[in-house]
Amino acid sequence: MAANGGGYRAEDDYDYLFKVVLIGDSGVGKSNLLSRFTKNEFSLESKSTIGVEFATRSLQVDGKVIKAQIWDTAGQERYRAITSAYYRGAVGALLVYDVTRRATFDNVGRWLRELRDHTDQSIVVMLVGNKSDLRHLVAVSTDDAKEFAEAESMYFMETSALDATNVDSSFSEVLTQIYQIVSKKTVEASEEGAAAPGKGEKINVKDDVSAMKRVGCCSN
Repeated sequence: MAANGGGYRAEDDYDYLFKVVLIGDSGVGKSNLLSRFTKNEFSLESKSTIGVEFATRSLQVDGKVIKAQIWDTAGQERYRAITSAYYRGAVGALLVYDVTRRATFDNVGRWLRELRDHTDQSIVVMLVGNKSDLRHLVAVSTDDAKEFAEAESMYFMETSALDATNVDSSFSEVLTQIYQIVSKKTVEASEEGAAAPGKGEKINVKDDVSAMKRVGCCSN
């Protein structure tokens, strides 16, 4: 898919490639978030993902083309054997729960621990409360989720894959924050005379940004 606002660039012409993973319980809408963001599609007949799949989409950030490789996997326990390979190289994550099912939010802490056990400490994480269109069924308040996200230094947004609310914004925010970390690292490397990452090089963010305030966005 061509970059937004830049159809003149070829599919494989990008400046940075970032791997982003979708995690969370089964049935929270991870696959529909992926298809909405990458293909602008939604399916009410969506079946549980078996194994792993990924899709890509490119965005422009500060004049650079960022290609996102977004991985999606099943939330069921029986697929947990793929954990290490799934997380390897990820520099961003969307941790998804269903705003109408409290249990999916209660499990967020476990997913977050697993993510942090398998990725670099500088990974950019956004807590996503999906199915926000089902207002009459909400079981997790926005304030509860926002408070948890702030305590764990995560970004936070409520989304609806069904009506597309905040889907682009949630992915774009994660990718922009990763890019800003990488840009800062590149500038610092240049100042020290080190070699900067080459064009199109896959970037794994390694510097510690735990002090950076990450809760910069919230639900609309």
